Amino acid sequence: MFLLSALTAPFAAAVLLWSGYGFPTEAVSFGMALVAAATIFFGSAIRVQLPGTSVHLTASDSLIFFTMLTFGGELAVILGACEALYSSIRLRMNGLRMGVQTILLNVSITSISVFAAAIAVTAFFGRPEAAIDTVTISQLMLIMIAMGAAQFLVNSTLVAGFISIRNGESIIQVWNKNCFSALVIYLSSALFAGLLAKAFLQVDVYLLSAIGIFLTVVYFTYSRYVDAVRNSSAKAEKAERERAEQAELHITELEHYIKQLENSTSALRESHEKLHHTVYHDPLTGLPNRNFFVDHINGLFEQRVENGEEFAVIFLDINRFKTINDSLGYMIGDEMIRTVANRLNSSGVSSCSVGRFGGDEFAVVMSGIRSTGDAIAMAEWIAAQVAEPYDLLGRSVFATASLGIAVSDDRYSNAEEILRDADIAMHNAKEAGKPYVVFDQIMHARAVSLLELETDLRMAVERREFELFYQPIVNLGDATVLGFEALIRWNHPSRGLITPGEFIETAEKTGLMIPMTIQVLQTACAQLSRWKRARLAPRSLMMSVNLSASHLSQPDLVDRLVEIINETGVDPSCLKLEITESAVMGNAEASIDVLKKIQRLGIQLSIDDFGTGYSNLSYLHRFPIDTLKVDRSFVSTMEDGSENGEIVRTVIALAKALRLSVIAEGIESIHQFHQLRILGCEFGQGFLFSRPLPSDEATRLLEDPGRWSHILPNHDAGVIARNFEYTHMRIQ
Repeated sequence: MFLLSALTAPFAAAVLLWSGYGFPTEAVSFGMALVAAATIFFGSAIRVQLPGTSVHLTASDSLIFFTMLTFGGELAVILGACEALYSSIRLRMNGLRMGVQTILLNVSITSISVFAAAIAVTAFFGRPEAAIDTVTISQLMLIMIAMGAAQFLVNSTLVAGFISIRNGESIIQVWNKNCFSALVIYLSSALFAGLLAKAFLQVDVYLLSAIGIFLTVVYFTYSRYVDAVRNSSAKAEKAERERAEQAELHITELEHYIKQLENSTSALRESHEKLHHTVYHDPLTGLPNRNFFVDHINGLFEQRVENGEEFAVIFLDINRFKTINDSLGYMIGDEMIRTVANRLNSSGVSSCSVGRFGGDEFAVVMSGIRSTGDAIAMAEWIAAQVAEPYDLLGRSVFATASLGIAVSDDRYSNAEEILRDADIAMHNAKEAGKPYVVFDQIMHARAVSLLELETDLRMAVERREFELFYQPIVNLGDATVLGFEALIRWNHPSRGLITPGEFIETAEKTGLMIPMTIQVLQTACAQLSRWKRARLAPRSLMMSVNLSASHLSQPDLVDRLVEIINETGVDPSCLKLEITESAVMGNAEASIDVLKKIQRLGIQLSIDDFGTGYSNLSYLHRFPIDTLKVDRSFVSTMEDGSENGEIVRTVIALAKALRLSVIAEGIESIHQFHQLRILGCEFGQGFLFSRPLPSDEATRLLEDPGRWSHILPNHDAGVIARNFEYTHMRIQ
């Protein structure tokens, strides 16, 4: 700026001196003073902005050109310098930061550019104030173009130079970007000044008036148009700003939403990972669970197809774990499960995967085995690990395990099949009391057979396919019928009659024994009532029905017995329930309470198969029972002279001491019959008298009460006791 000021200031000073020297004093008049005042003080305030541009048309430019055409170039230069000085000072006073150098530069540029316009007109047309009177309209147009163009070129060049020096840009770039639009200002101002000067010099009042009116209308119309455009532009800018703010707000909200979405995605990913871990792992031990193993084993089957690599599945179950849980508590049980998991994981065999399937069941998958022997060696190691003592929360615990081994071969195609067979082998090991068993096809056939049996048995309960056979219980004193023992048979639709030995164990395990026994009780009591109503049997005829151990734990047992008695009309004193030693001794105290309730109904009770269980004599006298039944295993060997004869004698003596009646089972010969009579046994049953009979054959037997009288001796000598009437002790 300093350089430009230094270059322009002397030239501007020379121009001003030239103007002062050539000032037309003879033209001084009121009109000149009025024009000068209007130019300096009001010219720059009267401006119009061209719509859509930053260009402002000011009255000062037109008045300077008017002065040049009317009073000469010298006065125009002086007015231009004064107007530039006044405008700069006014802008500075209004707060615009403008230094003295800038003010002087504005004055210098204006003085030089107006001087250039005056010289340009003079060079081509002579002095402007003299030429204006004689020129035609065409010449006037040329004068105005020359005047405006000359001032534009000089002014824009100097301004562009100043900006380029200040901003360090090319002068051509600055001129194109900032100065070219000023050409409109100078040409428009020159055009307006030329028309005004021509009219003024010709003193055409009407023309001046018309021009004045026209210019006034144009100015106000244009001002209103410009204001409307400005307002529209302001509204558009406001709307655009609001849209921009709204868009900014949307962007902020979108960024917030994206952040929330990212957080949700991250949380969802973490949740999915946790869910995946939960689905495929056991929560107690952290080991893989059955879902994981199914996928893992299916993958091993795919590898086996590709490379022929064999693997084995070892299924593990801890023996008596339920007892540990029930006796020591679930905390110790859980701690034991965790300890077993840690031991199984310590094998150090990289090809082994350990998982927990729930409860006390674990599985080990061993890949890359060479033979079944590798799996057996691993099973032996596992059994040894499980058998190690446990120190659980200060308690010493011992346990063993049963293991089932299944080795991959062509009969398997998926994980479920090999896991099933490993489980079957494990249950076989548990039943056989072995530490481990390797699966074979016989086990599978047996498992399928048991499943079919269980399914058929459930259907049999629903369809009431069971029939009762009745084996007579005989008074050994006179060979008459005392009663019958009701024995169940299954009338299978395809297999015919099936004896209890084939299905009783399955019925006990599946819980079907309870509804089966209810059906047996209902049928047996109804049959006894029919016989007595038909007067085919004495009023004292007994009916014995076996009661399972599972029934003693049923809370509604007594209520069901009452219902059956009421439905069938049977005399409760003629009904006898037979219970095995193991059934009552499993939970002796609870059994005593149940048996007392049953006896209060008037029902008799009998201990079946006495001598084969683990009866505690200290409990025996407390049981509210009426009869002891001597097991057939003792009776059948009495003829051999073995110690079983002494056992029978002891049981009979014990029963007499406890005032209980005795029934001997399994009598098959007349010799056994006579031996039991000599020992004082009161009642018996067995094939000597009859096999179990269907109801119609049992009815015919009742019609022939003396059918066994031929086996009685001719006299009763030698019989140890003939007191067949006892007063049984009953607990009320």
